[in-house]
Amino acid sequence: MSQNAISIRPFIGAKDFALCRRFYEELGFEESILSHNMSLFSKQGMGFYLQDAYVKDWVDNTMLFLEVENVDQYWEEVLTLNLPAKYEGVRLVPIRHEAWGKEFFLHDPSGILWHFGEFFKPV
Repeated sequence: MSQNAISIRPFIGAKDFALCRRFYEELGFEESILSHNMSLFSKQGMGFYLQDAYVKDWVDNTMLFLEVENVDQYWEEVLTLNLPAKYEGVRLVPIRHEAWGKEFFLHDPSGILWHFGEFFKPV
């Protein structure tokens, strides 16, 4: 292909659109409202579309991976938000060490599974 890719923006569903919008804003994403049932959430040039649409099988099988510079620091920052206490269904799974690096998991209010990870840097 001769054209360079600029971005990739997955579409994810929301069981409760208003609740998920608040959740993602609290997680540090900036919302751009596109219509009454869809918003773009972005952070540092990356983004995803949140839709007021819920299909259980689709949402239950949706995973997103966000690579971060320092997963330990990101974990601490997410912990301070106390999201599981504020949003029903939200779960945090502590950092796991893998052969490729380390990651932690966050389930959003609809069940979307987020992986926040840091790859080992070559020496």
